[in-house]
Amino acid sequence: MPWMKWLPWRFFVRKFATSHGFLDPLAVMARLQRFAEPSEVSEPIELLRAGVIFHARALMNSKVIQHNLDWVWPYWIERQFDPADVSFIPRAFSITHCNLSHRNWTAVGIPGSEEMPIVDPRGLLTPHYDGWSIDTWIIGDDGRNLYPSQHDDVTQKLDLNGGIAIETESSSDQAELYNRVWAELDQRNNNCHMQLRARHNTGGWLVVALRPCNPEGVAFVNKVTLENTRDRWLVDGKDKVLFDRAVDRHHASDYHTGDIALHLRDDGNENHAECEVGMATAAALFRLEPGETVDTLVTIPQHCKLNKGNAASTWKQNLDQHCAMSIPDEQLQFIYDSAIRTLILHSPHDVYPGPYTYKRFWFRDAAFMIQSLLHAGLLDRAERALERFPSRQKRNGYFHSQDGEWDSNGEALWIIDQYCRITGNKLKSEWLDPVLRGAQWIHNKRLPKDGSLTGGLLPAGFSAEHLGPNDCYFWDDFWGIGGQLSAVAICSREGHPQDADTFQSQADDFMLTVDAALEKCAERLKRPAMPASPKRRLDAGAIGSIAAGYPLKLYPEDDPRLLDLVEFLMENCFVSGGFFQDMIHSGINAYLTIHVAQVLLRAGDPRCIELMRNVADLASPTGQWPEAIHPHSFGGCMGDGQHAWAAAEWVTMQRNCFVREEGDTLILASGLPPEWLGDSSAQKPIRFGPAPTYFGTISLEITPGERPRISWAGKWHGEPPAIEVRAFGYQPIIADSGVEMLELQRK
Repeated sequence: MPWMKWLPWRFFVRKFATSHGFLDPLAVMARLQRFAEPSEVSEPIELLRAGVIFHARALMNSKVIQHNLDWVWPYWIERQFDPADVSFIPRAFSITHCNLSHRNWTAVGIPGSEEMPIVDPRGLLTPHYDGWSIDTWIIGDDGRNLYPSQHDDVTQKLDLNGGIAIETESSSDQAELYNRVWAELDQRNNNCHMQLRARHNTGGWLVVALRPCNPEGVAFVNKVTLENTRDRWLVDGKDKVLFDRAVDRHHASDYHTGDIALHLRDDGNENHAECEVGMATAAALFRLEPGETVDTLVTIPQHCKLNKGNAASTWKQNLDQHCAMSIPDEQLQFIYDSAIRTLILHSPHDVYPGPYTYKRFWFRDAAFMIQSLLHAGLLDRAERALERFPSRQKRNGYFHSQDGEWDSNGEALWIIDQYCRITGNKLKSEWLDPVLRGAQWIHNKRLPKDGSLTGGLLPAGFSAEHLGPNDCYFWDDFWGIGGQLSAVAICSREGHPQDADTFQSQADDFMLTVDAALEKCAERLKRPAMPASPKRRLDAGAIGSIAAGYPLKLYPEDDPRLLDLVEFLMENCFVSGGFFQDMIHSGINAYLTIHVAQVLLRAGDPRCIELMRNVADLASPTGQWPEAIHPHSFGGCMGDGQHAWAAAEWVTMQRNCFVREEGDTLILASGLPPEWLGDSSAQKPIRFGPAPTYFGTISLEITPGERPRISWAGKWHGEPPAIEVRAFGYQPIIADSGVEMLELQRK
């Protein structure tokens, strides 16, 4: 607001703080900013807002959890607050208590729906975004109970038949509990279902418990009522939970009375609870006779309703045309199939990098996710997401999702070009002006060439937040150049040669400036590896400079700066076989490990297969990765518990192992494990496709054996491309024109 400039607000803030014995906040902020390069935006307001919300809950966690450890809490709390557990985190000077050890969950849902219920590793269901949860327990008549969040003997898997469902099975010497969660359309209603099957040898009760918490911590429940029919809850006057039968017993409690888990054997039968603190709990109990199995269904109507006839809402129609993979490795096969469904679920309109913590839009994540949608053959979804890009562009041409992030324009232009090249479609007329303004913004945003180390580069910014404090990151510069070159390609195809020449000249100048800066870095560092920025030493933040090789391919596959960077990262920044990001994430990153693997793949280095397998081993039982992985608990320690960007990278990695573009050539089978090809006992061929590429769509089939055969069929946009087979352990072969089958020979 303009009038704020006329008020001496800084004086009042400083005066108020110091008069009450606090440090001067403005002086503290000034000190903090000295650790970063001067920039327009110290930190995006969007991330500050998200951080405040996150830590507000974590502050409430600190006031509730540690004082009530006799409650039954979600899995992450049971482990993180247990001093005997590897996940234990001391709390003495921690103002807030948040999930830093087991940020793992998996979403279910319907394609095209914004609703993404999540399930934690022990079956805890959070049916509504950022809301309360439903847990399930067994209470034995003999006093032997089964609480899955406190139990080790629990298995979980993702069932991909007919869509996605999460199955969690818990067992003890006396009891067994099966929990299946999925979502479906029913009479035009979008419902989340939880199917339960329970048994106790000596008899007891199946408990469906309403919990004022979720995988992030406290989630308020102020009021819960069991309605007169005794087959449904009404939560906070608006949310319904439906049971398929009347409950046999019911209990409800407030915070001051204590967790309902403490009162399940009481004689009362309370049908209602209100809690001014927001920690109301309730339990619906179903009788288990000794040794008998009870099945029951819990249904939670979702807030978003869909038309049952909407093709975008059915799993089968979304999967019919996707790029399918058939390989002999069950683990890699499952993770690919799971990742495809993750991409579909997280692209209802916009693309979201997660169902919960990251259920919002970034151009950065969107570019990588839309690339994978294209590679997976999900072209309509990619187009629908791209259609929302122009509305996020400012008048000056800036593609804005977060302030101070200068990579977004390059990412937007690059993925628009990828869409046009892979689909063979002309640029939509309404996209041309955003492309022209977006490319010019990149040039206008560069710093003056003043002879300094950062002269001519993009200004200091927050960029990819895991690279470090605000700085002039090469990541931004590489994306800027990539965006300019994408604009050149678009303008050339669309008949705008003058604009193409302008952007080409700007891109050439930008590349020369970056190369000159890198030369100075090499002199200073005494090696060619590219740091994160012109003034930085080599550290984990240098992972951002990998973008020059993947996905942008600005440098040849054997560029010494890229290869030396990979060697530095693998020697100094890998833990348990994956890239460990010290900054912000403080965990192993699946998707950044794959970025390194992609550079190795281009270089023909078989270590890419090892990294790919390492990433597979880091996946959860449901085939997911959190954004960052704790090096000891191997649970999530940062970001969303189901990171859709990581799933996207897995899809693209598998695709590039089978088929990838390098210049004007289509390269086949360059990342496949040699043992797959030489396995003469294989019962069926290896298949991949139909896979969209720059040149058209291709389907591959490989018959393993002593002399494996690879065949392909293409539907090309124009003339067939040059094709080369570069399988590890076999002689490279360039296919003659018109040939669609080759026999491989060992080296």
